[in-house]
Amino acid sequence: MTSHSPTSSDPRPSRGRYWVVLFAVTLSVITYVHRVSISQAAPLMMEELGLTKVQFSWAFSMFSLGYFLFQVPGGWLSDWIGPRRVLASIVTDWSFFTAATGWIWNVVSLSAARLFCGLGQGGVFPVMTKMLSAWLPSSEHVRAQALMWLSARWGGAVSPLLVVFLLQYVSWRRTFELLALLGFIWTLLFWRWFRDSPRGHRSVNAAELELLAGAEEKASGHGDVPWRRFFRSPTVWLLCAQYGGLSYGFYFYITWLPTYIQEERGQSMEQSAWLAGIPLFCAGIGSILCGFLLRKIEGWFGDVGRARRFMGGLGCFGSGAGLIVSLQIEEPFWAMVAMGLAAFSTDLAMPPSWGACMDVGGRYAGSLSGTMNTAGNIAGFFAPITIAKVLEVTGGNWPITFFLSAGIYFTGVFCWIFIDPVTPLDREQS
Repeated sequence: MTSHSPTSSDPRPSRGRYWVVLFAVTLSVITYVHRVSISQAAPLMMEELGLTKVQFSWAFSMFSLGYFLFQVPGGWLSDWIGPRRVLASIVTDWSFFTAATGWIWNVVSLSAARLFCGLGQGGVFPVMTKMLSAWLPSSEHVRAQALMWLSARWGGAVSPLLVVFLLQYVSWRRTFELLALLGFIWTLLFWRWFRDSPRGHRSVNAAELELLAGAEEKASGHGDVPWRRFFRSPTVWLLCAQYGGLSYGFYFYITWLPTYIQEERGQSMEQSAWLAGIPLFCAGIGSILCGFLLRKIEGWFGDVGRARRFMGGLGCFGSGAGLIVSLQIEEPFWAMVAMGLAAFSTDLAMPPSWGACMDVGGRYAGSLSGTMNTAGNIAGFFAPITIAKVLEVTGGNWPITFFLSAGIYFTGVFCWIFIDPVTPLDREQS
């Protein structure tokens, strides 16, 4: 790529930053398609491989194990060497192991494939948070996070339908291979266009650089992460705790939900594909609605921190309440709508959480968001196994698993009361 030297004569801001948002949006979709597809294929895979729910739950949990293991390293690497090389490497990695999911022969090979797929995906959202922090003005941070999470959730919502469509023509093994191609294509396009810093990029003029004043300092070269400062901060601990609660409950939607719909609600695989997409579709609406309304709520409160605390606490409370309500509804569609309201509420808390990482972390946004997401995926590791174990011990009593998730969601309300989601760590310690 040839160097571009923007001049002050450029009349209006260029739109290079919107291409970066587009890359984040499309990768969010691909991430969740690759992540959620196995949940729809799970009944077929368990039947062919002769696996129980507890055995298959290790495939879900090993993904989460790999996912949380690479959260902090992924964020740290993006702070140090920049997001371009990190994203290209990890997307290539997890796409390969998505394809390899179709080559497995027992629970060990399945768990290994999902572990390495999780390792690849583990850094994606921390690294993209770093990417956005360097390419967007701070006023657009939360809105960009909302768009990114909307795309992720809707990618997950479409995934069951996409899997069922492909299964009409190929086996579940070939389905994973076809889905992997999405990641390889994205990587090629991203590598050609993206650079870690907007300065010098041929698509960015001087006027756009003025909008991004200060953002480019966050691009890369900050490997000296102040971990001690992280672990001494109450805000960091509380962000991690509430995010762990959100993730524990949400992992049900991307792991056992299709199985629940088929076994407990008596629906076919095709019907479960449509119904399982409702919570994730509603979650995306919650994320984007929060992103666009949060600024108005900030105006009502007159304070950004209070607005984020309100939205985060509301999201945690609504998540638990929606799950409990869904149990009271017999008709499968409306039960999924109620569950959709729970997922909608979960994603009300997503933009405030990730926006807090960008503002509190500053130039270490990748490392802080990786730390928070690590906590979420530790919870995500235990969620599928816990659900399977509870079902085994109780003889398939799904409501108990719902009440457990609701209780964990409610703890997030308490966390948000005390979170300071706007003060940078540097200033907090001064």
